[in-house]
Amino acid sequence: MLLIISGPSGVGKTTITRAVEAAMRDSVFSVSCTTRPKTAADREGVDYHFIDDAAFDQMVKTGEFLEHAGVFGRRYGTPRAWVTEQLSLGKLVILEIDVQGAIAVKKQIPEAVGIFVLPPDEQTLLGRLRARAREDETVIQRRFAKAREEISTAQSCGVYDVFLVNRVLDDSVAMAVGLVDLIRTRRSSRARAGV
Repeated sequence: MLLIISGPSGVGKTTITRAVEAAMRDSVFSVSCTTRPKTAADREGVDYHFIDDAAFDQMVKTGEFLEHAGVFGRRYGTPRAWVTEQLSLGKLVILEIDVQGAIAVKKQIPEAVGIFVLPPDEQTLLGRLRARAREDETVIQRRFAKAREEISTAQSCGVYDVFLVNRVLDDSVAMAVGLVDLIRTRRSSRARAGV
């Protein structure tokens, strides 16, 4: 099964994504390619595949991405061949991508399951963005405006099966794991029944 997890910056989606990956046997996290610079905390092949613009352009040209997008001046893409291979092996493949990427993936793989992580409210999201203490207020406000836009698009695009409000992280993790397990169990039962 292909699982798409999306949500705006600061909503807790990466923590939820990694928890679902850890909890579900035979799950794999799709590592995106990016043109953004590698930080000291980043691990090549674990967090991202770091490539330059020329390599990214070549991969776009040859159709090697399932989806790709530009975000805050950097480019990100999901390698198609790896995802296809993992799905053929019966794995739960997890993509943590933005709304535009999710729309592109769902067009190609309509049976993909989409979860969108929401903040309890806008002020909580703004507070979380500030609490990360990674950026100045101008960048925070830009991310906040982008988040509002993303949420609106997610709610109207028809790609997401579940909207998960992250009030308390541990509860949201448990809920996400339970939902994914339930969906996989139902699909497996239908497949065995030949439906």
